[in-house]
Amino acid sequence: MALLNAVSRAWRRTSLRTQLVTITSGLLLLTLVVTTFVSASLFRQELERNMDSELASNAQTLANYFYALRDDLPSDEEDSGPTYAELQAISRFYGWLLDDEGQPIPNLNLRTANSETADVPQIPRLTPQEASEIRYQAFEVPGTQPNSRGFRMMAVDLQHQEETVVIALPLDNLETSVERASFLVATIGLLATLGASVMAYSLVTRAFRPLLQVEKTAAAIAEGDFSQRVRTSSPPETEIGRLAAALNTMLEHIEEAFAEKAASEEKMRRFIQDASHELRTPLVTIRGFSELYRQGGLGENPEVVGTAMGRIESEATRLGQLVEDMLTLARLDEQRALENKPLDLNIIAHETVMDMTVNAPDREVKVIGLAGGSPAPAPVMGDEGRIRQIVTNLVTNALRYTPEGTPIELAVGTDSLVEGKQESVLEVRDHGEGIEPEDAQKIFERFYRADNSRQRETGGTGLGLAICAAIAAQHGGSVRHSETPGGGATMTLRLPLDQEAAAADEEHEVDLTEEELEQFRSAALGSRE
Repeated sequence: MALLNAVSRAWRRTSLRTQLVTITSGLLLLTLVVTTFVSASLFRQELERNMDSELASNAQTLANYFYALRDDLPSDEEDSGPTYAELQAISRFYGWLLDDEGQPIPNLNLRTANSETADVPQIPRLTPQEASEIRYQAFEVPGTQPNSRGFRMMAVDLQHQEETVVIALPLDNLETSVERASFLVATIGLLATLGASVMAYSLVTRAFRPLLQVEKTAAAIAEGDFSQRVRTSSPPETEIGRLAAALNTMLEHIEEAFAEKAASEEKMRRFIQDASHELRTPLVTIRGFSELYRQGGLGENPEVVGTAMGRIESEATRLGQLVEDMLTLARLDEQRALENKPLDLNIIAHETVMDMTVNAPDREVKVIGLAGGSPAPAPVMGDEGRIRQIVTNLVTNALRYTPEGTPIELAVGTDSLVEGKQESVLEVRDHGEGIEPEDAQKIFERFYRADNSRQRETGGTGLGLAICAAIAAQHGGSVRHSETPGGGATMTLRLPLDQEAAAADEEHEVDLTEEELEQFRSAALGSRE
């Protein structure tokens, strides 16, 4: 058992190439052994068949020879004695003439003169009746010497006499021929197996060359080089080709995953750095005014104290808004389930305008159609609170980053960028300074601010547009920037159209009229005065 375990361990430690060549060589050797054994057996049977044929064809000639020696050939066979050629032919046989009791008749034998020293067949005692039962059936008998290889013998009963002729040939030549043939087959087979093993090792090494490339690629990947790919000349429909394709696909996925991980980590680092900076700015202001007040630096002037307290309050408000925006982004990153229900962007746009008439009564904010006419229904399925947050953020940005008195339009309707795919669209168009092209590509990044009028003094956190883009993406839509004709910026919200509501052709009524909105605006302006 210990030996078997040691062999098993050694076998498992060998390379796959060595195992394949060893198994192939073992199968070849097994085939050689079987082939040699079968060939030797068939060759021996053929030689025995030839020997039996010779024994049968010379039995009567040997009988005639014995009759000639006894000089009592039957009357009808007086002229049938063996010729000289026949005598020459039977001289290599061993033979006896047996009487009716199976005993050798004295002096009627062939090649038995030196039976005491020479190897001769051991004569079976066969009566003519017993010989007739095995007529022309050869059998093997041992020799008289210890190293004898035996004899092939045949007994034939004679029809005209109550006698039996026994004829035999030694098996030395037959056994020697079989041994030589077996040796030749085995030798040639061994040489062929050796050559085949060498060729198999070379072919397997060549066939395993792509696997060696796979091994090198894997080693390079283990060292951190994920750009490596398995290159092979094998056709893609072969096993090696399919393996290389599968590995390359897997490597692409791994490289993409690591790249995404690295990008995510870098993004997180930037986010933490930006968040730390954004949080530190209001905290420094709050701390500075608090320490100044505590140390008595503000004096007893109520105006100065009120100004300081106002700054503390405004920075605390900004800090709270920043924290709230960061929490909103964190929740969006978690991909929490949305509370979807049927909505209409047209209604949301009108309600937003109503809010703006109260919050910014000095601004002209109105709802129009995408082409400039009347607004059209824009049904969607979504989370009402989240979608309202998008519209509010976009309108708030338009108010915050444009000069006072400039108008703002909310264009609503349906549109199709891809043939056969309708979308509900809400555009927030301002007529301010617009956004520089280099800034427009980054405004949806977290904590990004443009360098012109969009500074911290406006009160923004730099997260509003990032929140809008994240919410839209969660609804299967998008928020994009474009230039407003004549100057300004247009923020376009696109969401998948609610097909059921659109098919029902429902028109949601907007309760507020222009007169009512004007009344809200006038009341708000009057309260401010």
